[in-house]
Amino acid sequence: AFGNASGLISMSSTKSAIGHLLGAAGAVEAIFSILSIRDQIVPPTLNLTDPDEGCDMDLVPLVAKKRKVRAALSNSFGFGGTNAALIFKATP
Repeated sequence: AFGNASGLISMSSTKSAIGHLLGAAGAVEAIFSILSIRDQIVPPTLNLTDPDEGCDMDLVPLVAKKRKVRAALSNSFGFGGTNAALIFKATP
């Protein structure tokens, strides 16, 4: 879906570090997204030791990655079909 740009998109999941926080999960993920933009760091996905070789996105396993972060997308999928997507962008 992202074509040649997919390798430029970093992707991580923080659930492996903090567990499932049920009703608070979306808020905590939003905070992680905002801090990622503020601190210019992509948090790691813990326990990601064998990523699919066919995935050409910049997965961030085990160790946080320092990089320029201008925007962040946070997807939350809840029980019973309650879903949300939030996009955060740095101010100029």
